[in-house]
Amino acid sequence: MGLEKKSALLEDLIEKCGGCAVVDGGFATQLEIHGAAINDPLWSAVSLIKDPELIKRVHMEYLEAGADIVVTSSYQATIPGFLSRGLSMEESESLLQKSVKLAVEARDRFWDKVSKTSGHSYNRALVAASIGSYGAYLADGSEYSGSYGEDVTLDKLKDFHRRRIQVLVEASPDLLAFETIPNKLEAQACVELLEEENVQIPAWICFTSVDGENAPSGESFEECLETLNKSNNICAVGINCAPPQFMDNLIRKFSKLTKKAIVVYPNSGEVWDGKAKKWLPSQCFGDAEFEMFATKWRDLGAKLIGGCCRTTPSTIKAICRDLKRR
Repeated sequence: MGLEKKSALLEDLIEKCGGCAVVDGGFATQLEIHGAAINDPLWSAVSLIKDPELIKRVHMEYLEAGADIVVTSSYQATIPGFLSRGLSMEESESLLQKSVKLAVEARDRFWDKVSKTSGHSYNRALVAASIGSYGAYLADGSEYSGSYGEDVTLDKLKDFHRRRIQVLVEASPDLLAFETIPNKLEAQACVELLEEENVQIPAWICFTSVDGENAPSGESFEECLETLNKSNNICAVGINCAPPQFMDNLIRKFSKLTKKAIVVYPNSGEVWDGKAKKWLPSQCFGDAEFEMFATKWRDLGAKLIGGCCRTTPSTIKAICRDLKRR
């Protein structure tokens, strides 16, 4: 299936959902709720090694909550990260492919079950392969600063992402999801890689924001979106893992800057201290607030809405109640 037909899958899903589809929620958060120990440089990806069945269970919980798109557990799964744990190149690539396989298996099992039930209100979900930023691999919080240092060039970022993208594409997800991109340079690297590798799977690119106005690097979103708007490989652009209080303004801003679909999946509002490796208390959205604001975000122009860190299946269920009245 070529790029055009794959892109149509997402467009059809959004239309079937009444103009706004629901993305799943915080993956690592739900793993921890089930007792997984993920305070590790690989973060949630460590469960690919230790407990793949738990990953499948979390995917199922989000599907049951109503998610139309499930995102794989590969956000912090990188070949250099796996190699640093003593795994071989073959084992590292196999784990990346497993992240897609587990999501696809969960999606297919869930759909096989509900599609036989008359009157259900679910959609056959799409699987998006998560590709975290270079800063996520560094595990030093730099995905929230955009400060990679002068030695990190466009070519270095492309070299970092290239093999991971190739392996994930070989696993045949429906979508690619570049997440918490903090600067224009990395967004450009992702777009150029998709073109160089002739990737026939549509992708979204999500930035994050620490001020509600710009990318973490301080660059304007107008600058950041310039390359993305010209790419046929990019089907959606947006924001993830930023406070929900920022979403109104950012959706308005993106609506003026792009004709691509807009995707937003904020965190709960808590702030992650990348150096101390802990969440800091701050103004948070609970499920009730997500339920209340989801329709507003849709009406402002968001076509894909979900949750990121510290959100759970109950958050996604609340969003679905608001958007789908499930």
